Amino acid sequence: MTKIDIGISEGDRNDIAKGIAKLLADSYTLYLQTHNFHWNVTGPQFRELHLMFEEHYTELAEAVDEIAERIRTLGVAAPGTYKAFAELSAIEEVEGVPEASEMVRLLCHGHEQVVKTSREVLKLAQDADDESTAALVSDRMRVHEKTAWMLRAMLPD
Repeated sequence: MTKIDIGISEGDRNDIAKGIAKLLADSYTLYLQTHNFHWNVTGPQFRELHLMFEEHYTELAEAVDEIAERIRTLGVAAPGTYKAFAELSAIEEVEGVPEASEMVRLLCHGHEQVVKTSREVLKLAQDADDESTAALVSDRMRVHEKTAWMLRAMLPD
């Protein structure tokens, strides 16, 4: 493969890619969790939550592709197995099928975790003057902050 010459050192590209791999793992884990909850939600808010979860997992499906492609753009192989995602993700898998309100709480926490992971990656990208990664991560943060806000609004005080 031809050497990558985009104004970011190989070391910085590798460090950023490692950070983005964690973002990818968190995003994919959240995607799976959201899809699972979409299939299994029950209760008085079924229709509202079923449709909202579908919107969320559809958005996440597009995001994971964009994140993985950024890793590849930096010249690093993107993780793509359940095992790799489980090792990299800060989002815990859920056992069983929680009640609807617990699903909302878990997803809110998951989106907040993606924001925290994004903040770590954003710092790496900014320090390396990697504006493309910084823009991608900043966009992802905005989506997850807004989604977490909307989920929090559904929870009792």
